[in-house]
Amino acid sequence: MNPIFREKIIRICNEKIEKKGENVGLSFYAFFSNKNTDPDLLMQMAKWWIKTHQLDHFEKAIKIRQLILDNK
Repeated sequence: MNPIFREKIIRICNEKIEKKGENVGLSFYAFFSNKNTDPDLLMQMAKWWIKTHQLDHFEKAIKIRQLILDNK
C-alpha cells in the first residue's frame, strides 16, 4: 500500500475515533470520495480489506488503524 494512502487511512481513523469514540465502525469506502477517481487504489484497498484480512463490511476504526500501523 502506498505510504500516502496509509497516512490518509490513519488520519481518517483518528478523526473518526476523535469525533465518535473508539467504537466507531468504518467500511473501506470511508477512505474514498464519492467519485471513483482511482479504481486501482479502490481495488487494492478492497483486496486488502476482504481477501487479505477477511474483514467484515464495517470494522472498528481502532482495529483498522492498528492493522495499518502493524504492516509498515
